[in-house]
Amino acid sequence: MITIALTYRNRDIRIVKKCLDSLHTQTSEEFKVILLDYGSDDKFAKPLKKLIKAYSFIQLIYCSTQGQLWNKSRAINITLKHSDTPYLLVGDIDMIYRNDFVEFLNKKKKFDKIIYFQVGFLSREESLLSKQFHNYNIKHVSNFEATGITLYPTNLLKSINGYDEFYHGWGAEDTDVHIRLKNAGYKVQFYDTEVLLLHQWHPKVYRSSKSKEPYHSYLEKINHQYLQMVISTKKVMANTTFNWGEFPIEGKLSIQNALEFSITNQKSEIDAFLYGLLNTIKNKNIYLKIEPHKECMSLKNNIKKVFNKKTIACYDFKELNDLILVSIIAQYRNCKYVYEWDKEINIIKLIIAL
Repeated sequence: MITIALTYRNRDIRIVKKCLDSLHTQTSEEFKVILLDYGSDDKFAKPLKKLIKAYSFIQLIYCSTQGQLWNKSRAINITLKHSDTPYLLVGDIDMIYRNDFVEFLNKKKKFDKIIYFQVGFLSREESLLSKQFHNYNIKHVSNFEATGITLYPTNLLKSINGYDEFYHGWGAEDTDVHIRLKNAGYKVQFYDTEVLLLHQWHPKVYRSSKSKEPYHSYLEKINHQYLQMVISTKKVMANTTFNWGEFPIEGKLSIQNALEFSITNQKSEIDAFLYGLLNTIKNKNIYLKIEPHKECMSLKNNIKKVFNKKTIACYDFKELNDLILVSIIAQYRNCKYVYEWDKEINIIKLIIAL
């Protein structure tokens, strides 16, 4: 028996339906699906719940993580801990699965082998069409570097503490798992004899300037540099200083009875709060509001800069956004938090339960 793990947040419901329909028509019923919604907005979460009712083989798990960075590793680890089958396929909600895919998996599975699959990518226009699997026109196919769709023996994945939850945003978390399993002495095979999965095109909304989801401007680069360090140190175990696969704390965060801090983007204020005060607070809700310092962009302050006079040093808000988010990843990623940066008026708000 195989569990297929699918993770989701704010994705077009039409894409999801195509994916689930392709699983519904599988030639083998020796599988079940855990679909984990990692903090979708209501306008996406409600239609998803309604859609899922048509598929008896799917278990839907909802995590209340709105206002938090996307963390695919944590989402997968939650499904891993909920899985009770010998094998786990880490899939993708954007895929169309060939109707004999599960049958193929059951023939290929081995307790000491990891196998991942080539994917055919569809164009935007082709993705909108409804066709039989073999009739789709594939734009291009992935190579061995694309490690996303993987079949794991469940116990092997658990033995290395699952996916590394340092990886937030997008990129490198899948390759990291493969590297660490190889470091542990297991074989990882790339299957590219034929295309068994098709990727549906979709816009990368999280990168939009209009998106309100937390977004770190160079997090993908951090992820890839971290991966290089995993390779060079021959790392095997992940999540050794944090609990992994931990289900997010339920309920909404309230600023009522929270410790409130209103500061500016002046560097001395930010550094004192992030590196000093925040580390000393325990078992409290924190409400932080950051506004632009009135003097930072003043003519007087800019003239002082020209003449190398003492000035008020401030963080650019893009730089400040990245600094706060990477601090959360490094120190507070298992905490309940809600983060927002209003780019139009440059105000940052953070509520976090420490």
